[in-house]
Amino acid sequence: MKKYIIKSTIALALIGTTLTSCGDFLDADNKTNGNQSAEKYFAQNAEQLLYSAYYYMQSFGEAVEMNEQGTDLYFNTRGKAAGEFNEYTLTPQNSTVASYYGHVYNMINSANGAVKYAEEGSTASEEGRFLRNYGYYLLTQQFGAVPYVTDYIEDAQKASSARTELATIYDEMIKDLTDLYTNAKALDNTNRQGHASKQAVAALLAKVYLAKGWDIDTKLTDAATGAYTVEATTAFAEAAKMAVEAIKLGGISDVTATPLPLTFEQKWSPKNEGNAEEIFSIQFSRTNYPGTVNSGGHSLQNNFGSYYDGCNTSFLKQVGSENQMSEKSVLLFEKGDERFEGTFMTTFYNSTGTWGTEGYYAYYNADAAALATMPVALRFFPYWVTEDEAKAELNSLKNRLKIDESKHKVKTPKAAIIGKSYENKATTDVTRFTISAETGEVLSSDEINYQDANKDGYSNLCVKKWDDAASDQVGSKNDYRDIVVLHLSATYLDAAEAYLMAGNEAEALKYINAVRSRAGLTTALTSFDDYQSHIYYSSKDGSSLAYKHLDLILDERAREQYAEGVRWIDLRRTKQLVRNNVAYNTYVPNVAKMTGSDGNIKWYKPIPEIEINANSSISSADQNPGY
Repeated sequence: MKKYIIKSTIALALIGTTLTSCGDFLDADNKTNGNQSAEKYFAQNAEQLLYSAYYYMQSFGEAVEMNEQGTDLYFNTRGKAAGEFNEYTLTPQNSTVASYYGHVYNMINSANGAVKYAEEGSTASEEGRFLRNYGYYLLTQQFGAVPYVTDYIEDAQKASSARTELATIYDEMIKDLTDLYTNAKALDNTNRQGHASKQAVAALLAKVYLAKGWDIDTKLTDAATGAYTVEATTAFAEAAKMAVEAIKLGGISDVTATPLPLTFEQKWSPKNEGNAEEIFSIQFSRTNYPGTVNSGGHSLQNNFGSYYDGCNTSFLKQVGSENQMSEKSVLLFEKGDERFEGTFMTTFYNSTGTWGTEGYYAYYNADAAALATMPVALRFFPYWVTEDEAKAELNSLKNRLKIDESKHKVKTPKAAIIGKSYENKATTDVTRFTISAETGEVLSSDEINYQDANKDGYSNLCVKKWDDAASDQVGSKNDYRDIVVLHLSATYLDAAEAYLMAGNEAEALKYINAVRSRAGLTTALTSFDDYQSHIYYSSKDGSSLAYKHLDLILDERAREQYAEGVRWIDLRRTKQLVRNNVAYNTYVPNVAKMTGSDGNIKWYKPIPEIEINANSSISSADQNPGY
């Protein structure tokens, strides 16, 4: 949103509405609008409502609990409680769910206002329509059927609306997005600055079709095993078509002939935002909040990993001991997959007291010569590295592992191979090395169970995908990176999933192989049966081989989009939420854990109680099953 930095007092005054308690209306006594009525003011300044819609996105953009927890990829460390999302003990009173629900509806309502007051075919009108549909996509994936409202709500009396059938919402979204894609006058073909574009419309429309295909045309037959039957493939075929349209608008007409334009590392570099693979993002600016410091960012860079002490103490990144790699995540990446190093920080540099060019953020800010001699605090190896290989590298770093306690912030260097013993087919172990702080030599090594190894700080990898190279030395909300929500390689995987579900496996493999090739996995898969992931041979999920086709899609999504806020939706959409949680979520030992007192599985988040109480068209009888 770098071009939509909110400076207007009118736009800021709009913050604080919900579907059932709207406060966007400007009365005639409001001096900030020159005593104009809302009707007259917004007729001349519809873009203010669009600013407001974009602003609300910042409020729910990170939403880690909603989007990532309660899946197969994460768990909490250092004895931190699992929490309601991981354990499926959510109630309709949960404040995080209520906040998410309310802020998405705030965005939708502001977008509806922009559509109402702006001239048809204008930027404000067309971007408003995109944002409205993006909001309903998020709501349907998290809550299922919700009130579908396209009128601008100006006061609470007009806010009452019943839940709309899910099929109807999908059809209305498809109709609106198709018209927008076909007839847009003001949208650019592409836009990398946080605005809607025709490419973004096509990518979103592909996702809506994909969701419709799963939710309306595919029936679950066994939740525990994830078994389903496909009753119609039209929506899947349309999803593939629109994903291909979005990819073509990105400049790639043949994915087998033209590689993705960037390496994975380049794509996610904090110094390469707005790159050729970005389709749509939630954007932040350090100048959004004049007179304030570190209050306008987000905390995604602080949300995935172990604890590395306070950043002011260790000069490493402050992470809250939440959303650490699960055992499945440790084993997810194949040898040679460049996405492992592109996703996780495997080397942490030590510091003598200079923030930014020493310590954790030196990786981004120090020059190559300085990095080549900088002391190392932590070094983590993937599971495929042998103990001898790890020791050899550590011995080559010996002089850089020596610690002068009077200068260095991390007093004891640490190193480990994460997940070395997966071949035991029962547990995932960590090989830890004891290193002399005085000499830098490896003194000994030991193996410890993965769960036990993560009871301490400094114990594992953290995600670097959202790192802000210009971070201030504060604990959170100091991340101003774009939150990329639609991008090119993810759209490749949308195309692959859609083609698979439409029955065209050969076409699906083209997009999977294109993504894997960019990751450095040069051996192309000639069929879905080629996929041999050791994850399933070493796990509790005995049924997984029957779902190898879908597993390939989901595993590629996990590798390509780790920590991007899509995992819970991906598993729910494909009806694999129960199966994957029982197999890999430490906190969900059986199906009963995900089943409510009414005997129904919790496939959706609960409709917030505050919304039910305030909406006269909804009652407790309309609550989602399981709650």
